[in-house]
Amino acid sequence: MELTDTLNSNTDLFYDHLPEHRGTLADLLAAQEQFSKVPADWYVIITDIKNSTIAVMNGLHQTVNLIATGSIVTVLNIAFSAGLEVPFFFGGDGATFIIPPSIAEVTMKALKLYKAHTLTNFDLEIRVGIMPVKQIYDEGHELQIARFKSSSIFFIPVILGNGLNYSEQIIKGPDYLAQEYDDADGEPDLTGMQCRWDQVAPPDKQEEVVSLLVLAREGCCQSKVFSKIMGKIDEIYGSPEKRQPISVTKLRLNTNFHRFGVEMLAKFGRMKPLKFLEIVIKTFIGKLYFHTRKGKQYLKRLVAMTDTIVLDGKINTVMSGTQQQRKKLETFLKEMEASKEIIYGLFISNASVMSCYVRNMDDGHIHFVDGAEGGYTNAAKVLKAKLKGGE
Repeated sequence: MELTDTLNSNTDLFYDHLPEHRGTLADLLAAQEQFSKVPADWYVIITDIKNSTIAVMNGLHQTVNLIATGSIVTVLNIAFSAGLEVPFFFGGDGATFIIPPSIAEVTMKALKLYKAHTLTNFDLEIRVGIMPVKQIYDEGHELQIARFKSSSIFFIPVILGNGLNYSEQIIKGPDYLAQEYDDADGEPDLTGMQCRWDQVAPPDKQEEVVSLLVLAREGCCQSKVFSKIMGKIDEIYGSPEKRQPISVTKLRLNTNFHRFGVEMLAKFGRMKPLKFLEIVIKTFIGKLYFHTRKGKQYLKRLVAMTDTIVLDGKINTVMSGTQQQRKKLETFLKEMEASKEIIYGLFISNASVMSCYVRNMDDGHIHFVDGAEGGYTNAAKVLKAKLKGGE
């Protein structure tokens, strides 16, 4: 498989030029004609932390989230330097990217460096794999994408088709052979990666945080099934703003020096006294800054730019609500599962965890949310058990 480093003017700006869809996700998912086929010369890249379930069980769920975030930061810094936008999908213990050919090779070299960096510093191995979109199409799978405005200032990619699921099965499979790349020099560029927020309790009058994964059964119309589920979530929980697990009033900066050390290790691989002091000072200044008018504005934008739903050929979402709401949703999901339309995994926790990519304090920040105690990882464990059991 050859990767090109030259700018392909026909497709490199494909994602940047997609129309912005508004309204509800349920409506967009029902309108398959609004989706565009991903160019065949693009690539899918997947990162995944091996044995993440064991790491989560050993209390390392925030470290797992941070390492997954680091892979996103690595790729987004490359895309930003190239003046490109790329669709990406956070999965708690890994991430998926769809990238143009011009940055494919440099991205894989950077992720190889990040993989070595993470294995050395955390004794956790990241699986990194790449697949041409053309191969996905040649094997008879679909990969369609739309760009959805999920808040007043935040856009997310939405995928229909099982192309990413197919890529994941191959890349995570025992027979996958990763392509070798020359070693990159220096340290991975993790500029902007942060993990300074404490666990976030559900907003007032809400009782729990739900991490949910839903996969459509083969033979079912994915767009109709997902539209139906998102419509039911809207009906039970209300608008995305009402089920948003992050709220300004519950945000607390984590001033634990151990967490500062984990961030330092993740970014630099070693302790840098001056950088450590900088993190400490910025964190404590932040406590004052967030009481200012500009600081309060940043916190409001933080909530608006929080990534709480991922649609990558399956539904991945973290939301907050009451036990009564969750029981209604579970009844609905069980009925759909019994009718062989879906398979789902669900995990309940009492808080959310958040890791961040902050390029600048205005519009250049994204916040990745997972349920506490490894929400996505535990929901995936339930889903995988059902798939293995043939339910």
